[in-house]
Amino acid sequence: MQETIPENTLSVISLMLNSSVMAKSVLLLLLLFSVVSWAIIFQKYFFFKNARDEDRRFYSYFSKANNFLHIHDYARELQYSTVARIFLVGYRELYVFQEMAQSKSAKVIFSESEKFVSARDIKGIGLAVNKAINAEISRLSRRLDFLATTGSTAPFIGLFGTVWGIMTSFSAIGFQGSASIGGVAPGIAEALIATAAGLIAAIPAVIFYNYLSDQIRTFTSNMDDFSHDFIFLLEKNFSKDILPTQNNDLDLF
Repeated sequence: MQETIPENTLSVISLMLNSSVMAKSVLLLLLLFSVVSWAIIFQKYFFFKNARDEDRRFYSYFSKANNFLHIHDYARELQYSTVARIFLVGYRELYVFQEMAQSKSAKVIFSESEKFVSARDIKGIGLAVNKAINAEISRLSRRLDFLATTGSTAPFIGLFGTVWGIMTSFSAIGFQGSASIGGVAPGIAEALIATAAGLIAAIPAVIFYNYLSDQIRTFTSNMDDFSHDFIFLLEKNFSKDILPTQNNDLDLF
């Protein structure tokens, strides 16, 4: 038995190929929206997956290490981890404040007491860490606005194509003076393809926009939790307000 191609498939393709210039323009625009949206979806999905994996690895290393320099060296090897980037900012600020404290000291040789920073310095480190969190959120959210735009505008672009097609069909009816179903159906079908194309572009964009936004909220929560833990460790191990004998859990170098 000879295998045949479904007529519906042929009819849809035929309608798209034989559609008007306006209809083709709408379909091409929706195709562009869809292609860019899927590229963003795949890029963000794999980026977030790698970030989650590296975050888990960094948490595991951070909980076992007792030297900030070793943690710093390990964090620099992680390209996607959000908490590792937060740590690098905090470590750099701690190092800067300690260098400033040493430069103000009259002593030439570095003493044990000079590794501590003031409460004001720790507050400054906390502000820098909060700015780093905001920068990471912006980095994670980059290009997600395109998905939101696609989800909100693609159906209306498709609807515009449908309305235009229906107007064209009724205009042809007026010129021909005939309203038979055979004369109207091709134009109406061609018009409805634009609506279907708009929904095909919009639905995945909306679904993955919500999914990726939820992932960003999870990353944000993890970064906030880590920043609190990091500041607590600074206050415990490097604050001048705590007795030096109690600051023996972590070393900067």
